[in-house]
Amino acid sequence: MNEAERKTLYLVPGLLCDDVVWAHQTAALARYCDVRIPDLTACARISDMAAGILAGAPPRFAVAGHSMGARVALEMFAQAPERIERIALLDTGVHPPAPNEATTRAAMLDISASRGMRALADHWLPPMVAEGAFDRDPALRATLYAMVERMSPAIHRNQINALLHRPDARPLLQTITCPTLVGVGEHDRWSPPEQHHAIAAAIAHARYVLFPDCGHMAPMENPEAVTDALVAWMHAKA
Repeated sequence: MNEAERKTLYLVPGLLCDDVVWAHQTAALARYCDVRIPDLTACARISDMAAGILAGAPPRFAVAGHSMGARVALEMFAQAPERIERIALLDTGVHPPAPNEATTRAAMLDISASRGMRALADHWLPPMVAEGAFDRDPALRATLYAMVERMSPAIHRNQINALLHRPDARPLLQTITCPTLVGVGEHDRWSPPEQHHAIAAAIAHARYVLFPDCGHMAPMENPEAVTDALVAWMHAKA
């Protein structure tokens, strides 16, 4: 792919995540794409996150989102479908907030506000990875903890507020006709595989990929599998 053919690809991180989540994918995809990773720490609405990315984006581009980032990617499609050349949705959901979700998330907000981000990481991170992942890979644990500790209670509050006011994206799925990847960690306990089966089934010609031996943090737990899927998706005919 020559310089004139290079596509712009946004890799959108999830809750309390930054560019570190996409480190492996960025290194591989930068050979083919102009990779951009947006900062979502200043916004408190999914719609504002999406609008902010769109404001600085070229006329046509690809977007891949992880977790909350995939919800932002879907909102980008909702706001400007003609600009999205292809879309990838990883370890995510499309449903609106559940009835008890505000209570569950409020408990996490209390921890970050009163005890700090390290304490939040102790409570929040273990279920986000496959069972035993931190014991098998101490470096993964250290990297994820450091990432969460780079955030702040205010960022946490903003992003939780965005998630609690997120739109129901289910009606949007049937309108997506561009090349679409739907991927999930085999052991994702937060956004399980069956949820992604339903998402892929609702999108015409979507490719579904199950990433083995990993949980919700698939781009970091099994970076090779996620990168391979994204490279194939970027090279799929539009």
